[in-house]
Amino acid sequence: MQPSLEKLRKFFRLEHENKYANTAIIGGLAQMLDFWEGEARADGVAEEVIQAVTSRLRSYEKLSPDGRAESLKGLWKRIGETYPEAGQKPKMQNQPPRPPRPEQEMNPNTEATLLPSQRPENQPQLPVQQRPRQAPQPRSESVPGAKTSQTPAALNASLTVLQGVGPKHAETLVSLGMQTLGDMLYYFPRRYEDYSQLKPIKDIFYGDVLTVIGTVQSVHTRPIRGGKASIIEVVISDGTGSLRISFFNQPWLANRFKKDDAISVSGKVDQYLGRLVMNSPDWEPVEVENLHTARIVPIYALTEKVTQKWLRGIMNQVVTHWAPAVADALPERIKLAARLVSLSEALQQVHFPNSQARLKAARERLGFDEIFYLQMGVLRQKRDWKSVEGRRFPVLTEWLDARLSSLPFTLTDAQKKSLEDIRADLDSGQPMNRLVQGDVGSGKTVVAALAAAIVINAGAQAAIMAPTSILAEQHYRSFTNMLASDGGMMQESEIRLLVGSTPEAEKEAIRQGLADGSVKMVIGTHAVIEGPVQFKDLQFIVIDEQHRFGVEQRKELRDKGTNPHLLVMTATPIPRSLALTVFGDLDISVIDQMPEGRQPINTFVLRPQERERAFTLIRGQIKEGRQAFIVYPLIDESEKIEARAAVDDFEKLSKEIFPDLKLGLLHGRMKPSEKDDVMMKFRDRQYDILVSTTVVEVGVDVPNSTVMLIEGADRFGLAQLHQLRGRVGRGGAQSYCLLIPTHEDATENERLQAMSRTNSGFELADLDLKTRGPGEFLGTRQAGFASTLKMASITDVVLIEKARTQAQLLFERDPYLQQTEHALLAEAFERFWGEGKGDVS
Repeated sequence: MQPSLEKLRKFFRLEHENKYANTAIIGGLAQMLDFWEGEARADGVAEEVIQAVTSRLRSYEKLSPDGRAESLKGLWKRIGETYPEAGQKPKMQNQPPRPPRPEQEMNPNTEATLLPSQRPENQPQLPVQQRPRQAPQPRSESVPGAKTSQTPAALNASLTVLQGVGPKHAETLVSLGMQTLGDMLYYFPRRYEDYSQLKPIKDIFYGDVLTVIGTVQSVHTRPIRGGKASIIEVVISDGTGSLRISFFNQPWLANRFKKDDAISVSGKVDQYLGRLVMNSPDWEPVEVENLHTARIVPIYALTEKVTQKWLRGIMNQVVTHWAPAVADALPERIKLAARLVSLSEALQQVHFPNSQARLKAARERLGFDEIFYLQMGVLRQKRDWKSVEGRRFPVLTEWLDARLSSLPFTLTDAQKKSLEDIRADLDSGQPMNRLVQGDVGSGKTVVAALAAAIVINAGAQAAIMAPTSILAEQHYRSFTNMLASDGGMMQESEIRLLVGSTPEAEKEAIRQGLADGSVKMVIGTHAVIEGPVQFKDLQFIVIDEQHRFGVEQRKELRDKGTNPHLLVMTATPIPRSLALTVFGDLDISVIDQMPEGRQPINTFVLRPQERERAFTLIRGQIKEGRQAFIVYPLIDESEKIEARAAVDDFEKLSKEIFPDLKLGLLHGRMKPSEKDDVMMKFRDRQYDILVSTTVVEVGVDVPNSTVMLIEGADRFGLAQLHQLRGRVGRGGAQSYCLLIPTHEDATENERLQAMSRTNSGFELADLDLKTRGPGEFLGTRQAGFASTLKMASITDVVLIEKARTQAQLLFERDPYLQQTEHALLAEAFERFWGEGKGDVS
C-alpha cells in the first residue's frame, strides 16, 4: 500500500482510539491535507481517491462523533474499492506515535524538534514491523518531457549534494516524490502568495476572494450549541482597517494566534451582521523578508518535518542553477506557433515568478506539454485502432425505415444523427469506436438496439454489458420489446439475459447457444466476460455507463470477437474539454434533445424543517394517481449502514407519516431477485412510494412516478443527483425533485443550488468538473490521466484546443515522429506513453 495511504490509516486508527474527537492531529484531521495531498499525488494515488479524502476531511469537524465514525469508515471502504490491499487488516498492532506538526519550523542543519509526546524519554519505542517503504514515483518520471537523453547527468544526482540537505532530510523529501535534483525542478508550488499585489483591508469588498496581511489584535473563543461546539474569533488589522476571522469548532487554534503576530489569510470575504468576515480561511505566519521584497511567493505542499521557508531555500538553489540547463523536447516550430516560452523559462518562473504575467506564461507552457503529449497518444491510439480491418455491415435504407416505422414513437433529430453516425461506422471497413453520450432519458437505448439489429440481421452476434443487474434486466426488457415483439425481426429465445444470479443450468444453456450461434444477443453484467463464455461470431459490443468498467474488463469482452464494433453509452454528460482529451480516441455522438412531451423537472432545495412540505406534495401527487421515490444517502458507503438507514426510516414513514399508503423498500443488501420483485411491484403500481438507497440511480424506468425526494442531498455529487432526478419525468406529467440536505446550513450548497437552476446535464457536468475534478467522469478509464495533469486544468478549453491543434498538425506531418527534428520529442513521448497508459476503448 502507498505510504500516504498507510499514513492515512494510522491517522484514522488514532482518531478511532480518541473516540472521534478530531484530535489525531494537532489542529484537527483537516490540517493534514496540506502535506498529505502532495504526498498522495507523489505516490500516484488515484485523483478521485484524493478528492474523496479532501472533501470528507474538510467537512469532518462539523460532524458529530457518530457522524465522524460513519464518515471515516465509509471513506476507508471507498479507498478499499480502488486499492483492495487497504481493506486488509493492518499488520502493525501497536498505536502509532502522534505525528508532529506539519508547520513545525525546521533548521536545515539539524533534526526537527520533536513534540514532548514524541521524545524518547516520554514515549517508549514501539516495536514496528520492519518492511521496505514503497517510494512514490519520482516527479521527473511522471511529467511529460522532463527526461530525455540530453537531460544533464547532474540532474540525476541525489539531493544530498545540496548544501543543507543531509541523508535524513533527503529521505523526508523522497516522500514528496523528490529523489533527484531533476525531481525538484518538477515539484511545482500548489499556490502562491502575491505580496506584490496586496489589498489593504479598507479596500476589500463582500464576495472578494483574496489574501490580506495583518497583525493579530485579539483572539476570543465563544461556546455555541450549548457548549457542544465553539467558535474562535480572531481580529487582524493592517493599519487601514480590521477584519474578523472565524474558525468553527477548532479550539486548539486559540493557542496558535498570538497578539501582534503577522499572518496572511486567504479566502472569501463574507458578511455577518453588516461586518466583513472570513470563515475558516487558509492562513500562515508571514515571513518578514517576503513582505519587504514584495514578490510572488510559492507555497508548496509539505510533509512532516518540512517547512515552507526551508523548502523554498533549497528549491531556490536548484532552480537558479539547473533550470537554465534543461533540454527542451518540444520542437521550435510548435513553440513559435503556439506562442510558448522555453521550458527553462517556464521552470524558473513557475517556482519564483517575477510577475503574474510571467507566471501565467510558465503555467501555460507546462500545461500545454501535458495536454500535447496526451493528445499525441490519443491520436496514435485512434490511428492504431483504425488500422485494423473491421467487417462491413451495410444496410438498406428501406429495411431501416421499416424498423423505425414499427417503433411506437418518432426518433428525435439527435437520435437520428447518432444512428446515421453508427450506420456509417458499421459500413466503413474499420472497427467502430464510438461514444454516445446523452442526458438521462434522451433515448440512447433505442439507438443501440437499432445498431445491434443491423449487425444481427447480417448473421453476426451482439453483446450488451451493463454495470448492474437491475440495468441489465431493464435493457433485456427494452431490447426484447423492440426486436422480438409481434412482427419483430428476432425470436425471444435469441435474446438472453446473463447475470450473476442466473441459475447455473440456464447459464450453461446460454453459453451453448452463444457458442453455436443460436443465441444472437446476450445482455448482462460482468458475467458476460467470464472465461467460459465463448461466441460463434461476436461483431458488436455495447457497453453502458462505461465509466463503471475497468480497462481490463472492456479488453476481455473485446477479445471474445475479431475486431468487433464497439459502442459505448453514458448518461453522464461529458464536458467538452474531457471529450477532447481523455476521450479523444473515441468518435463522439451527442443526444442532446429530449423526446417529445418531456417536461423539465421542477427542482427545489428544502430546509430539513420543511420536510412536511415535501410529504404534502407526495400525498397530493399520489391522490392524482402518481407515485414517488424517497432516496436515502449511502452514508458510509457500506451495505450495513445503507440498509439500516433505509429500514429505520421506512418504519417511520409507513407507520406514522403515510399509514394509509403502500410503501416498498429497496436497498443494497437485498438479493437480486428481491430487488427485482420490489421494482416490478412498484412499476405495476402495487406500491405508491418506493423508499430506496441509491440502487435506483441507474436504469429504473417507472413513467408513472413524478416525485423524487432525496434526503441528505448534500452528500451526493452533481452527477449522481442528476441521475437520481432522471428517474422521474419519464411520462407526460409534470414531475418534481426535492432536495433536503443533512443540515440547514447546507441548503446554500453550490451543487444543490445548481440542481435547482438547470435541468441540463451538460451544464451540471461542467460545474461538477470544476468543483470536484475529473474523477466523477473518468472512473477507471486510462487511470493515469487525472493525476498526470499537474499544471493543465481539464476545464481550460482554450489551452486544450491549442495543444490539440498543434498535436494534430504534427501528427499529420510525422505520426510516428521519425523525422530528425522530432527525435527528442519521440524519446520523451515513448517514455511518457510506454507504461501502458492507453486503452483503445
